[in-house]
Amino acid sequence: MSEYHTPVLLDESVSALIGSTSGTYADATFGGGGHTGEILRRLSPEGHVISFDRDSDAIANKPDDQRLTLIRSDFRWIHNHVIHQGYPEGIDGILADLGVSSHQFDTAERGFSFRYEAPLDMRMNQEASMTAADIVNGYGQEELERILRLYGEVDNSRRIAQMICKAREASPIATTTGLGKAIEAALPKFAEHKFLAKVYQALRIEVNQEMRSLEKFLYGAAKALKPGGRLVVITYHSLEDRMVKNFIKAGNIEGKAVKDFYGNTTAPLKAVNRKPILPQESEIAVNTRARSAKLRIAEKDG
Repeated sequence: MSEYHTPVLLDESVSALIGSTSGTYADATFGGGGHTGEILRRLSPEGHVISFDRDSDAIANKPDDQRLTLIRSDFRWIHNHVIHQGYPEGIDGILADLGVSSHQFDTAERGFSFRYEAPLDMRMNQEASMTAADIVNGYGQEELERILRLYGEVDNSRRIAQMICKAREASPIATTTGLGKAIEAALPKFAEHKFLAKVYQALRIEVNQEMRSLEKFLYGAAKALKPGGRLVVITYHSLEDRMVKNFIKAGNIEGKAVKDFYGNTTAPLKAVNRKPILPQESEIAVNTRARSAKLRIAEKDG
């Protein structure tokens, strides 16, 4: 494996995932292959892993193992792919490590980080048409304000949207530096990086339609699991964690329980851990991405 990405909560997530060492499992977010590699290490020769990623850089990390099928695809289509791979009755477990990989953050030209001078890109799938520059220069003020508030929980989202719209009247905002200059006057002193991180999160989520993909993934994952199969999800921000928590609790992203004739909640999954598992301080010390990670585990009824 390359040093593409350091997996978070590796032992905790894989231990929660694997029941049978001869089973079939999915890694919905392959990345650098850390979680996939650990799953393969624990499986017998009869076991199999189906992994997914929409980033061509991630696909290049595929190890030479006959037990692995690596598919370039958005994980929102996981149920379709599981059926296509010959598992109409479902698989034994699915793991998803959400968010952005270290490689994506650290590759300047991908435009995921304000630390570098780079085009405003932020596409996880390099073949996708819409970039962050398209949003910054093409969305109306109200729509910019909406995504900043909803996806980044950005304070003063209206003012930030106004500043972006004013700056782009003079010339298009094409780079990370250009965006920083456009909203520089609104950045809080001594908290500039934290504020910019929220703005970038909002744009990245919109570019990659991350919340829509996660919603479709959760419904698809529930269908793609065998009865008793495990869903293991690592989240990093409140929006995605809330969605995962709600789906496990109620079977829908709103978290509204739907009861059958007998008064039983009809959610397809049941929580294995009532509270999320958090990384140890020792892991956080060597991997800052772990600081906000939460691990949620669910099991399919049946």
